[in-house]
Amino acid sequence: MTRVRFAPSPTGMFHVGGARSALFNWALAEQSGGTFVLRIEDTDAARNRPEWTEGIISALAWIGINGDSPHFEGPYFQSAYEQQHREAAAKLLKDGRAYHCTCTRDDVKARTGSEHQGYDGHCRDRGLTEGAVRFRTPDDGITVVDDRVRGRVEFPNSAMEDFVIVRGDGSPLFVLANVVDDMEMRIDSVVRAEEHLSNTPKQQLLWEALGAEPPQWAHVPVIVNEKRQKLSKRRDKVALESYRDEGYLAEAMVNYLMLLGWSPGDDREILPWAEMMPLFRLEDVNQSPAFFDEKKLRAFNGEYIRALPLDVFAARCEPWLDPAWDRGVFARVAELAQTRIAVLSEITANVDFLFLEEPVFDQASWDKAMKPGAAEIISGYAERLESVSWDAESLKVALEEVGAEHGLKLGKAQAPVRVSITGRTVGLPLFESIEVLGRERSLDRLRTVLAKLS
Repeated sequence: MTRVRFAPSPTGMFHVGGARSALFNWALAEQSGGTFVLRIEDTDAARNRPEWTEGIISALAWIGINGDSPHFEGPYFQSAYEQQHREAAAKLLKDGRAYHCTCTRDDVKARTGSEHQGYDGHCRDRGLTEGAVRFRTPDDGITVVDDRVRGRVEFPNSAMEDFVIVRGDGSPLFVLANVVDDMEMRIDSVVRAEEHLSNTPKQQLLWEALGAEPPQWAHVPVIVNEKRQKLSKRRDKVALESYRDEGYLAEAMVNYLMLLGWSPGDDREILPWAEMMPLFRLEDVNQSPAFFDEKKLRAFNGEYIRALPLDVFAARCEPWLDPAWDRGVFARVAELAQTRIAVLSEITANVDFLFLEEPVFDQASWDKAMKPGAAEIISGYAERLESVSWDAESLKVALEEVGAEHGLKLGKAQAPVRVSITGRTVGLPLFESIEVLGRERSLDRLRTVLAKLS
């Protein structure tokens, strides 16, 4: 049974790239009947804020990774293993695999004449008993990383400097702490972003020096924007929480993230987790950067919204509906709205006209619809609404007749009427909307717009 770990650092937001890595790990754990271990890398005091940790846990739970499953374990905190980190460093010192060093960056620069050259091994054989601790890397040969995504990756040992594993103040660095934590938690598979690949030969050397078998490595491709730049929280919309709060469905987000760099091998893209999970293989993950296409994600989300049972759709819309709005009225248009929105937050703009005293007019829509001749269309339609049968089909025929009197097809004739009724040029089907709004309220809106136009 596989034991995988997901080890994020609290940053105040949960990156979609981290969510993708978490899902890949989750798939491996479920496939094997194994365990997904959540470990919070909390040793950076500036980032050690409880609300940020809760944000990680909440975001993972939203995409289905939580303690309700027997495959979930944690959260653990890296800071709780400081004693084990120190003991590992002491072992490496005792075995001659590490040594103390008091060199500063300026010292190295003065000796080498270059600010770009790595550490020169000056303290290797000085027998110091204080200072930072450096790991003694092999002078020759190669370190081979067998990566389940990238295959065999070779790193010349001569290109690796003796790297620091413990600071001068005695606090372990991430490179050591991460290895020790994985050993303590019996992690046998590590799936993470390819940016960590350069750390892997160092960590593998540490595993071997501490007398343990390294895990199976897998480094998945980075996620890029439309300009093929790595997604950045300073530039791009990358927070999983922002998509959740905008009204994306968790199941659509999971589906989309799983396909960033991986494919089930056929033409299907809309796949529920239960079907994707058994098909997932790290060996099938593409090595090329994966493009995060928000337009495609919206399309996925729209598909999932339309597939919801109507009562479930209505329940999912609740956070975006005003508590004062009549749910009976909403129920009459919910099915119409379900086919027209791509994210749940769009429900507000699609139905608010039914509950407001008068619609909120979108200026661009007003300018586009209220052109010369609009008043005549609105006036003629208002006259017919006073006596027409109150059903969508009759309401449509009435407007077709008014349009014909002015040489206009229905599409042109309904533009000023739609804006008068809803405030916008796009939205729910017009005649069904008028039917639900009612005769008196519809007439009031048409007359109000006529007064504005005059």
